[in-house]
Amino acid sequence: MTASHDSHLRPVERTVLRLQRAGLSENEIAWRLRRSPGYVRRTSALAQRPQPAAPRTERVAWDLRPIERRVLRSRERGVDPVETAARLRRTPEWVQNVGRFADYKLEQVGQR
Repeated sequence: MTASHDSHLRPVERTVLRLQRAGLSENEIAWRLRRSPGYVRRTSALAQRPQPAAPRTERVAWDLRPIERRVLRSRERGVDPVETAARLRRTPEWVQNVGRFADYKLEQVGQR
């Protein structure tokens, strides 16, 4: 495995694989990492399993935080920001800021 192939691994998994490629035994790796040989064996086996497809990289409206979706929904229904703020126990300015930020996020992905 090269750096590009193991970039999805945690540092400890990369270390275990690197030490194995260097020819160290499970016991030696376990001693260096202060883990058990069983831990090294399991970590190695799991690190070498095929990984699922890469997660999507495009951003969509679902990437908004729940509070942002709620503020936008309230605004689309015509609810006054003061009423939304009271329901959320926030200030109307905070509600307006959250709405503006959500709009900005949607503009960046071309959904507004």
